[in-house]
Amino acid sequence: MANIKTINRQILLKLLLASILMFGFGYALVPLYKALCEVTGINVVTNKNNYGVRAHGATKLENTQVDYSRTVTIEFDSNSRGPFSFKPVKNYLEVHPGEMAEIVYKVSNNLNRSVDAQAIPSYAPKAATEFFTKLECFCFQQQTLNPHQMRDMPVVFVIDPNLPKDVKTITLSYTFFELGVGIKPAGSSTPHAVKTAL
Repeated sequence: MANIKTINRQILLKLLLASILMFGFGYALVPLYKALCEVTGINVVTNKNNYGVRAHGATKLENTQVDYSRTVTIEFDSNSRGPFSFKPVKNYLEVHPGEMAEIVYKVSNNLNRSVDAQAIPSYAPKAATEFFTKLECFCFQQQTLNPHQMRDMPVVFVIDPNLPKDVKTITLSYTFFELGVGIKPAGSSTPHAVKTAL
């Protein structure tokens, strides 16, 4: 019996020692991981108070892509082809090239039925098209509006800092139209009886 108690005591001591070692190893992993990351440069582990601070001093990081020396006026225009009320919430925004900006267009379906629609953008001057980058836009996909539904549709964009210096105003225009209206299937012809239906 004494032998079993001795064996149990040894097993208990070994389990306690293993638990203490595992806890110590887990506790030591954080500084070891940080030291390993600093040596290898694989990942940067920073104190939360250092977020946005350069390593050489206390200067906060800034978006160096924004050209604060220039302001470009973005004018917003809207056209609708169909049963819609469609317009931007603002007629223009003044932005710095490189900074993210957002405009919201409001649309409402004036019919008692659902409508599938699509928006097509155009730019003036035409040369500005390649410098106007949309990050989010309702024009990226078809829109379905329920009867009398109103919707806010955002456009998030950035003007490329390489925009020619002489371009000070860009007009973004959208035409919002109902899909499937006035489009005849290929090879179909209009029946003669339709002419008399008025």
